[in-house]
Amino acid sequence: MGLVFAEIELKNLLMPDLASYHARALVDAGALHLCIPQHIAFQLDLKELEQREVIPTGVGTDGTKRMIPYVGPLKVTFGNRNCFTGAMVIGDEVLLGAIPMEDMDLVVIPALQKVTANPLSPNIPASVVK
Repeated sequence: MGLVFAEIELKNLLMPDLASYHARALVDAGALHLCIPQHIAFQLDLKELEQREVIPTGVGTDGTKRMIPYVGPLKVTFGNRNCFTGAMVIGDEVLLGAIPMEDMDLVVIPALQKVTANPLSPNIPASVVK
């Protein structure tokens, strides 16, 4: 499939006058959360809300649990879609996981290596609720 990236905008909801941050985010539908590097948390002046326990995976990791900051609140924008969430502060690039993608009703098109609004609901994000 290859790597898929999306252009997103991140905004600190508690500081509306602060400039937003435009990021090229790695899209990973297998990950759950929005993850941002420390320098973006600083630039957006995001406050730590709590600590979260994570088990980093991938090359160069040993599977050891560790605590990381969870910051927010953030507004995430992709095209005409928005969601409101927190972010884990980890790694060296922005990672867009399944929770914000589902909230904005985005889909990955692997053959085109892109993310788009769900074609079944192109104008307004849709959700299944019960």
